[in-house]
Amino acid sequence: MRDTELYGQILGVKQPWRVGGVELRLEDGEVEVFVEHGGKGKLACPECGEPASRYDKRERRWRHLDTCQYRTILVAQVPRVDCCEHGVRTIRVPWADPGSPFTALFEALVIDWLGEASILAVTRLVDLTWDQVDGVMQRAVRRGLARRELRAPSRIGVDETSFKKRHEYVTVVADAGEGVVHHVADGRGKEALAAYYDSFSPTELARIESVAMDMWGPYIAATVAALPDAGAKIAFDKFHVAMHLGKAVDRVRREENRTLSATGDETLKGTRHLWLYHPDHLPAKRAVCFKELVSKALKTSRAWMLKELAMEMWECRDRGEALEIFRAWYAWAIRSRLEPIKRVARMIKNHLDGVLNAIVSGVTNARLEGLNTMIQWLKRSARGFRSRDRFRAAIYFHLGGLDLYPDSFTHSNS
Repeated sequence: MRDTELYGQILGVKQPWRVGGVELRLEDGEVEVFVEHGGKGKLACPECGEPASRYDKRERRWRHLDTCQYRTILVAQVPRVDCCEHGVRTIRVPWADPGSPFTALFEALVIDWLGEASILAVTRLVDLTWDQVDGVMQRAVRRGLARRELRAPSRIGVDETSFKKRHEYVTVVADAGEGVVHHVADGRGKEALAAYYDSFSPTELARIESVAMDMWGPYIAATVAALPDAGAKIAFDKFHVAMHLGKAVDRVRREENRTLSATGDETLKGTRHLWLYHPDHLPAKRAVCFKELVSKALKTSRAWMLKELAMEMWECRDRGEALEIFRAWYAWAIRSRLEPIKRVARMIKNHLDGVLNAIVSGVTNARLEGLNTMIQWLKRSARGFRSRDRFRAAIYFHLGGLDLYPDSFTHSNS
Protein backbone atom coordinates (compact mmCIF):
# COMPACT_ATOMS: atom_id res chain seq x y z
CA MET A 1 0.00 0.00 0.00
CA ARG A 2 1.36 3.43 -0.95
CA ASP A 3 1.87 6.03 1.77
CA THR A 4 -0.88 8.25 0.32
CA GLU A 5 -3.35 5.37 0.44
CA LEU A 6 -2.22 4.48 3.97
CA TYR A 7 -2.79 8.01 5.28
CA GLY A 8 -6.06 8.23 3.37
CA GLN A 9 -7.27 5.13 5.23
CA ILE A 10 -5.94 6.35 8.60
CA LEU A 11 -7.53 9.77 8.23
CA GLY A 12 -10.76 8.42 6.76
CA VAL A 13 -10.44 10.87 3.86
CA LYS A 14 -13.20 10.34 1.29
CA GLN A 15 -14.21 11.92 -1.98
CA PRO A 16 -14.04 14.70 -2.93
CA TRP A 17 -10.96 14.83 -0.66
CA ARG A 18 -7.88 12.68 -1.18
CA VAL A 19 -4.32 12.46 0.13
CA GLY A 20 -2.10 13.82 -2.63
CA GLY A 21 1.30 13.40 -1.00
CA VAL A 22 3.28 12.67 2.13
CA GLU A 23 6.60 14.28 2.99
CA LEU A 24 8.90 13.26 5.84
CA ARG A 25 10.98 16.12 7.26
CA LEU A 26 13.57 14.36 9.38
CA GLU A 27 15.38 17.53 10.37
CA ASP A 28 12.15 19.03 11.75
CA GLY A 29 10.84 15.78 13.20
CA GLU A 30 7.64 16.18 11.18
CA VAL A 31 5.51 14.37 8.65
CA GLU A 32 3.44 16.57 6.34
CA VAL A 33 0.35 15.03 4.78
CA PHE A 34 -1.03 17.00 1.82
CA VAL A 35 -4.78 16.68 1.32
CA GLU A 36 -6.44 17.87 -1.89
CA HIS A 37 -10.03 18.70 -2.80
CA GLY A 38 -10.86 17.10 -6.12
CA GLY A 39 -14.43 18.29 -6.63
CA LYS A 40 -15.11 20.58 -9.60
CA GLY A 41 -18.79 21.33 -9.18
CA LYS A 42 -20.57 23.79 -6.93
CA LEU A 43 -19.90 23.59 -3.22
CA ALA A 44 -22.19 24.25 -0.26
CA CYS A 45 -22.17 27.23 2.09
CA PRO A 46 -21.09 26.01 5.56
CA GLU A 47 -23.65 28.36 7.18
CA CYS A 48 -26.88 27.50 5.35
CA GLY A 49 -25.95 24.42 3.29
CA GLU A 50 -27.15 26.03 0.05
CA PRO A 51 -25.09 25.54 -3.16
CA ALA A 52 -22.52 28.30 -3.68
CA SER A 53 -19.91 29.10 -6.30
CA ARG A 54 -16.19 28.74 -5.68
CA TYR A 55 -14.42 31.92 -4.69
CA ASP A 56 -10.79 30.90 -4.09
CA LYS A 57 -8.79 28.59 -1.80
CA ARG A 58 -6.56 29.13 1.22
CA GLU A 59 -3.89 26.92 2.76
CA ARG A 60 -4.73 25.55 6.20
CA ARG A 61 -2.65 23.40 8.55
CA TRP A 62 -3.74 21.09 11.37
CA ARG A 63 -1.79 19.18 14.00
CA HIS A 64 -2.68 15.47 13.84
CA LEU A 65 -1.81 12.44 15.95
CA ASP A 66 1.89 11.68 15.79
CA THR A 67 3.23 9.14 13.30
CA CYS A 68 5.57 7.05 15.45
CA GLN A 69 7.76 9.72 17.06
CA TYR A 70 7.11 12.32 14.34
CA ARG A 71 4.74 15.24 14.68
CA THR A 72 2.16 14.94 11.89
CA ILE A 73 0.75 17.98 10.12
CA LEU A 74 -2.16 17.98 7.66
CA VAL A 75 -1.88 20.60 4.91
CA ALA A 76 -4.77 21.42 2.59
CA GLN A 77 -5.79 24.08 0.10
CA VAL A 78 -9.32 24.60 1.39
CA PRO A 79 -11.84 26.12 -1.03
CA ARG A 80 -13.86 29.18 -0.09
CA VAL A 81 -17.33 29.83 -1.49
CA ASP A 82 -19.32 32.97 -2.22
CA CYS A 83 -22.79 32.55 -0.72
CA CYS A 84 -25.59 34.89 -1.77
CA GLU A 85 -26.73 35.24 1.84
CA HIS A 86 -23.56 34.87 3.95
CA GLY A 87 -20.82 36.10 1.62
CA VAL A 88 -17.39 34.48 1.39
CA ARG A 89 -17.02 31.45 3.68
CA THR A 90 -14.47 28.64 4.04
CA ILE A 91 -16.02 25.21 3.50
CA ARG A 92 -15.89 22.68 6.31
CA VAL A 93 -13.37 19.86 6.28
CA PRO A 94 -14.34 16.40 7.56
CA TRP A 95 -11.30 15.91 9.80
CA ALA A 96 -11.52 19.05 11.99
CA ASP A 97 -14.06 21.42 13.50
CA PRO A 98 -14.18 25.02 12.22
CA GLY A 99 -11.64 27.31 13.86
CA SER A 100 -9.55 24.53 15.38
CA PRO A 101 -5.82 24.22 14.52
CA PHE A 102 -6.02 20.49 15.38
CA THR A 103 -7.69 17.52 13.78
CA ALA A 104 -10.67 16.12 15.65
CA LEU A 105 -8.70 13.00 16.59
CA PHE A 106 -5.85 15.05 18.05
CA GLU A 107 -8.24 17.36 19.90
CA ALA A 108 -10.05 14.31 21.33
CA LEU A 109 -6.69 12.99 22.58
CA VAL A 110 -5.98 16.29 24.37
CA ILE A 111 -9.47 16.21 25.90
CA ASP A 112 -8.83 12.70 27.21
CA TRP A 113 -5.51 13.78 28.72
CA LEU A 114 -7.13 16.83 30.32
CA GLY A 115 -9.52 14.47 32.07
CA GLU A 116 -6.54 12.78 33.72
CA ALA A 117 -3.97 15.53 34.32
CA SER A 118 -3.52 19.26 34.82
CA ILE A 119 -3.20 21.68 31.91
CA LEU A 120 0.49 22.11 32.73
CA ALA A 121 1.10 18.35 32.59
CA VAL A 122 -0.79 18.03 29.29
CA THR A 123 1.32 20.78 27.69
CA ARG A 124 4.39 18.62 28.32
CA LEU A 125 2.74 15.38 27.19
CA VAL A 126 1.55 16.68 23.82
CA ASP A 127 4.11 19.46 23.25
CA LEU A 128 1.68 22.39 23.15
CA THR A 129 1.62 25.76 24.86
CA TRP A 130 -0.60 26.46 27.89
CA ASP A 131 -2.83 28.69 25.75
CA GLN A 132 -3.20 26.00 23.07
CA VAL A 133 -4.30 23.38 25.60
CA ASP A 134 -6.60 25.90 27.27
CA GLY A 135 -8.06 26.64 23.82
CA VAL A 136 -8.96 22.96 23.45
CA MET A 137 -10.69 23.08 26.83
CA GLN A 138 -12.57 26.28 26.00
CA ARG A 139 -13.83 24.90 22.67
CA ALA A 140 -14.84 21.63 24.33
CA VAL A 141 -16.88 23.46 26.96
CA ARG A 142 -18.58 25.68 24.38
CA ARG A 143 -19.56 22.58 22.42
CA GLY A 144 -20.75 20.79 25.54
CA LEU A 145 -22.88 23.69 26.75
CA ALA A 146 -24.39 24.16 23.28
CA ARG A 147 -25.35 20.46 23.13
CA ARG A 148 -26.67 20.28 26.67
CA GLU A 149 -30.43 20.06 27.17
CA LEU A 150 -30.70 21.38 30.70
CA ARG A 151 -33.76 20.47 32.75
CA ALA A 152 -34.54 21.64 36.25
CA PRO A 153 -33.64 18.80 38.65
CA SER A 154 -35.77 17.89 41.64
CA ARG A 155 -32.93 18.69 44.07
CA ILE A 156 -30.23 21.31 43.67
CA GLY A 157 -27.32 22.45 45.80
CA VAL A 158 -25.94 25.99 45.85
CA ASP A 159 -22.57 27.06 47.20
CA GLU A 160 -19.86 29.62 46.63
CA THR A 161 -16.22 28.77 46.05
CA SER A 162 -13.25 31.11 46.19
CA PHE A 163 -11.73 32.16 42.89
CA LYS A 164 -8.71 34.06 44.21
CA LYS A 165 -7.63 35.62 47.46
CA ARG A 166 -9.25 38.84 48.67
CA HIS A 167 -12.70 37.27 48.92
CA GLU A 168 -13.37 36.77 45.21
CA TYR A 169 -15.99 34.08 44.60
CA VAL A 170 -17.99 32.22 42.01
CA THR A 171 -21.42 30.70 42.62
CA VAL A 172 -21.83 27.01 41.76
CA VAL A 173 -25.19 25.29 41.29
CA ALA A 174 -25.32 21.50 40.96
CA ASP A 175 -27.86 18.74 40.52
CA ALA A 176 -27.74 17.27 44.03
CA GLY A 177 -28.86 13.88 42.75
CA GLU A 178 -26.49 13.47 39.81
CA GLY A 179 -23.57 15.42 41.26
CA VAL A 180 -23.22 17.43 38.03
CA VAL A 181 -22.52 21.18 37.90
CA HIS A 182 -25.29 23.04 36.06
CA HIS A 183 -24.31 26.67 36.54
CA VAL A 184 -21.22 28.74 37.39
CA ALA A 185 -21.60 32.51 37.83
CA ASP A 186 -19.36 35.35 38.95
CA GLY A 187 -19.71 36.54 42.54
CA ARG A 188 -22.15 35.36 45.17
CA GLY A 189 -24.86 37.98 44.92
CA LYS A 190 -28.56 37.49 44.28
CA GLU A 191 -28.13 37.88 40.53
CA ALA A 192 -25.59 35.03 40.36
CA LEU A 193 -28.23 32.51 41.41
CA ALA A 194 -31.15 34.33 39.79
CA ALA A 195 -29.52 33.80 36.38
CA TYR A 196 -29.81 30.03 36.90
CA TYR A 197 -33.49 30.20 37.81
CA ASP A 198 -34.14 32.53 34.85
CA SER A 199 -32.98 29.79 32.46
CA PHE A 200 -36.11 27.73 33.28
CA SER A 201 -39.80 28.23 32.66
CA PRO A 202 -42.24 28.52 35.59
CA THR A 203 -43.36 24.94 34.89
CA GLU A 204 -39.80 23.66 35.14
CA LEU A 205 -39.10 25.68 38.29
CA ALA A 206 -42.09 24.02 39.92
CA ARG A 207 -40.25 20.68 39.55
CA ILE A 208 -37.57 21.79 42.04
CA GLU A 209 -38.38 20.17 45.39
CA SER A 210 -35.41 21.28 47.51
CA VAL A 211 -32.54 23.77 47.43
CA ALA A 212 -29.65 23.02 49.80
CA MET A 213 -27.56 26.08 50.62
CA ASP A 214 -25.75 28.04 53.29
CA MET A 215 -27.56 30.72 55.28
CA TRP A 216 -26.56 33.38 52.78
CA GLY A 217 -29.08 36.18 52.30
CA PRO A 218 -28.65 36.79 48.54
CA TYR A 219 -29.14 33.08 47.73
CA ILE A 220 -32.23 32.96 49.94
CA ALA A 221 -33.65 36.08 48.28
CA ALA A 222 -33.06 34.73 44.77
CA THR A 223 -34.73 31.43 45.65
CA VAL A 224 -37.74 33.05 47.32
CA ALA A 225 -38.22 35.29 44.28
CA ALA A 226 -38.03 32.40 41.80
CA LEU A 227 -39.60 29.30 43.35
CA PRO A 228 -43.20 28.73 44.39
CA ASP A 229 -43.45 27.79 48.07
CA ALA A 230 -39.71 28.45 48.47
CA GLY A 231 -39.94 28.47 52.26
CA ALA A 232 -40.73 24.75 52.28
CA LYS A 233 -37.92 23.97 49.79
CA ILE A 234 -34.92 25.84 51.18
CA ALA A 235 -32.76 23.54 53.30
CA PHE A 236 -29.78 24.58 55.42
CA ASP A 237 -27.92 21.33 55.72
CA LYS A 238 -26.00 19.86 58.63
CA PHE A 239 -22.59 20.57 57.11
CA HIS A 240 -23.09 24.33 57.06
CA VAL A 241 -24.60 24.48 60.55
CA ALA A 242 -21.67 22.41 61.85
CA MET A 243 -19.24 24.69 60.02
CA HIS A 244 -20.66 27.83 61.68
CA LEU A 245 -20.61 26.19 65.09
CA GLY A 246 -17.07 24.89 64.53
CA LYS A 247 -15.89 28.42 63.77
CA ALA A 248 -17.63 29.65 66.92
CA VAL A 249 -15.84 27.00 69.01
CA ASP A 250 -12.52 28.09 67.52
CA ARG A 251 -13.22 31.75 68.34
CA VAL A 252 -13.95 30.78 71.94
CA ARG A 253 -10.74 28.71 72.04
CA ARG A 254 -8.57 31.52 70.69
CA GLU A 255 -9.94 34.07 73.14
CA GLU A 256 -9.60 31.68 76.06
CA ASN A 257 -6.11 30.65 75.01
CA ARG A 258 -4.97 34.29 75.03
CA THR A 259 -6.36 34.71 78.55
CA LEU A 260 -4.74 31.51 79.85
CA SER A 261 -1.41 32.16 78.13
CA ALA A 262 -1.17 35.53 79.83
CA THR A 263 -1.03 33.66 83.15
CA GLY A 264 1.40 31.04 81.88
CA ASP A 265 -1.25 28.34 81.41
CA GLU A 266 -0.74 26.57 78.06
CA THR A 267 -3.57 24.05 78.40
CA LEU A 268 -5.11 25.04 75.07
CA LYS A 269 -1.89 25.58 73.12
CA GLY A 270 -1.75 23.42 69.99
CA THR A 271 -5.28 22.03 70.45
CA ARG A 272 -7.02 23.81 67.58
CA HIS A 273 -7.54 20.70 65.44
CA LEU A 274 -8.64 18.51 68.35
CA TRP A 275 -11.87 20.49 68.72
CA LEU A 276 -12.74 19.89 65.06
CA TYR A 277 -13.02 16.12 65.45
CA HIS A 278 -16.24 14.24 65.98
CA PRO A 279 -15.81 12.15 69.17
CA ASP A 280 -16.15 8.92 67.18
CA HIS A 281 -13.43 9.92 64.74
CA LEU A 282 -10.68 10.96 67.15
CA PRO A 283 -7.33 9.21 66.52
CA ALA A 284 -6.66 6.74 69.33
CA LYS A 285 -3.42 8.48 70.33
CA ARG A 286 -5.30 11.77 70.91
CA ALA A 287 -8.44 10.41 72.57
CA VAL A 288 -7.03 10.40 76.12
CA CYS A 289 -5.65 13.93 75.83
CA PHE A 290 -8.93 15.21 74.40
CA LYS A 291 -11.00 13.50 77.11
CA GLU A 292 -8.94 15.29 79.75
CA LEU A 293 -9.46 18.64 77.99
CA VAL A 294 -13.23 18.17 77.79
CA SER A 295 -13.42 17.26 81.48
CA LYS A 296 -11.80 20.55 82.51
CA ALA A 297 -13.89 23.59 83.34
CA LEU A 298 -12.99 25.39 80.14
CA LYS A 299 -15.13 27.74 78.09
CA THR A 300 -13.91 25.91 75.01
CA SER A 301 -15.17 22.60 76.41
CA ARG A 302 -18.62 24.06 76.93
CA ALA A 303 -18.64 25.54 73.42
CA TRP A 304 -17.62 22.18 71.95
CA MET A 305 -20.33 20.31 73.87
CA LEU A 306 -22.93 22.80 72.62
CA LYS A 307 -21.77 22.17 69.06
CA GLU A 308 -22.08 18.41 69.48
CA LEU A 309 -25.50 18.65 71.14
CA ALA A 310 -26.79 20.77 68.24
CA MET A 311 -25.96 17.90 65.89
CA GLU A 312 -28.45 15.69 67.72
CA MET A 313 -31.25 17.49 65.89
CA TRP A 314 -30.24 15.63 62.75
CA GLU A 315 -30.99 12.29 64.40
CA CYS A 316 -34.70 13.14 64.20
CA ARG A 317 -37.04 12.80 61.26
CA ASP A 318 -40.00 14.33 63.08
CA ARG A 319 -40.27 18.12 62.79
CA GLY A 320 -41.89 18.54 66.19
CA GLU A 321 -39.24 16.48 67.97
CA ALA A 322 -36.42 18.37 66.23
CA LEU A 323 -38.05 21.67 67.21
CA GLU A 324 -38.19 20.64 70.88
CA ILE A 325 -34.51 19.64 70.82
CA PHE A 326 -33.63 22.99 69.26
CA ARG A 327 -35.58 24.98 71.84
CA ALA A 328 -33.81 23.22 74.71
CA TRP A 329 -30.44 23.66 73.01
CA TYR A 330 -31.11 27.31 72.20
CA ALA A 331 -31.98 28.10 75.81
CA TRP A 332 -28.67 26.63 76.98
CA ALA A 333 -26.69 28.33 74.20
CA ILE A 334 -28.13 31.77 74.99
CA ARG A 335 -27.34 31.34 78.71
CA SER A 336 -23.81 30.06 77.99
CA ARG A 337 -22.17 33.52 78.12
CA LEU A 338 -20.17 32.44 75.06
CA GLU A 339 -20.74 35.26 72.56
CA PRO A 340 -19.60 33.35 69.41
CA ILE A 341 -21.97 30.48 70.27
CA LYS A 342 -24.82 32.90 71.03
CA ARG A 343 -24.37 34.59 67.64
CA VAL A 344 -24.64 31.28 65.82
CA ALA A 345 -27.63 30.23 67.96
CA ARG A 346 -29.47 33.38 66.94
CA MET A 347 -28.54 32.82 63.29
CA ILE A 348 -29.94 29.28 63.43
CA LYS A 349 -33.12 30.55 65.09
CA ASN A 350 -33.59 33.15 62.35
CA HIS A 351 -33.26 30.40 59.72
CA LEU A 352 -34.93 27.63 61.69
CA ASP A 353 -37.51 26.67 59.04
CA GLY A 354 -34.74 25.87 56.56
CA VAL A 355 -32.82 23.88 59.18
CA LEU A 356 -35.92 21.86 60.05
CA ASN A 357 -36.61 21.30 56.32
CA ALA A 358 -33.16 19.75 55.98
CA ILE A 359 -33.59 17.59 59.09
CA VAL A 360 -36.99 16.20 58.14
CA SER A 361 -36.24 15.64 54.45
CA GLY A 362 -32.66 14.43 54.90
CA VAL A 363 -31.55 16.95 52.26
CA THR A 364 -27.82 17.57 52.30
CA ASN A 365 -25.27 19.56 50.36
CA ALA A 366 -22.65 16.83 50.77
CA ARG A 367 -22.51 16.12 47.02
CA LEU A 368 -21.77 19.77 46.28
CA GLU A 369 -19.19 19.91 49.05
CA GLY A 370 -17.46 17.00 47.31
CA LEU A 371 -17.58 18.94 44.04
CA ASN A 372 -16.18 21.98 45.85
CA THR A 373 -13.22 19.89 47.02
CA MET A 374 -12.55 18.91 43.40
CA ILE A 375 -12.87 22.55 42.31
CA GLN A 376 -10.21 23.56 44.83
CA TRP A 377 -7.97 20.80 43.47
CA LEU A 378 -8.47 22.16 39.94
CA LYS A 379 -7.45 25.61 41.15
CA ARG A 380 -4.31 24.31 42.87
CA SER A 381 -3.29 22.06 39.97
CA ALA A 382 -3.57 24.99 37.56
CA ARG A 383 -1.44 27.15 39.90
CA GLY A 384 -4.42 29.47 40.07
CA PHE A 385 -6.45 30.94 37.21
CA ARG A 386 -5.79 34.35 35.70
CA SER A 387 -9.43 34.87 34.73
CA ARG A 388 -12.85 33.77 35.89
CA ASP A 389 -13.65 32.59 32.35
CA ARG A 390 -10.88 30.00 32.50
CA PHE A 391 -11.81 28.96 36.02
CA ARG A 392 -15.45 28.60 34.99
CA ALA A 393 -14.50 26.58 31.89
CA ALA A 394 -12.39 24.19 33.99
CA ILE A 395 -15.32 23.57 36.35
CA TYR A 396 -17.68 22.84 33.47
CA PHE A 397 -15.08 20.68 31.71
CA HIS A 398 -14.42 18.38 34.67
CA LEU A 399 -17.70 18.51 36.58
CA GLY A 400 -20.40 19.54 34.10
CA GLY A 401 -21.13 16.09 32.67
CA LEU A 402 -20.82 17.58 29.17
CA ASP A 403 -20.31 15.96 25.75
CA LEU A 404 -16.93 17.53 25.00
CA TYR A 405 -15.63 15.89 21.82
CA PRO A 406 -15.44 17.70 18.47
CA ASP A 407 -18.33 17.29 16.03
CA SER A 408 -16.00 15.76 13.45
CA PHE A 409 -14.79 13.17 15.98
CA THR A 410 -18.34 12.32 17.02
CA HIS A 411 -19.47 11.96 13.43
CA SER A 412 -16.49 9.89 12.36
CA ASN A 413 -17.03 7.49 15.28
CA SER A 414 -20.80 7.17 15.02
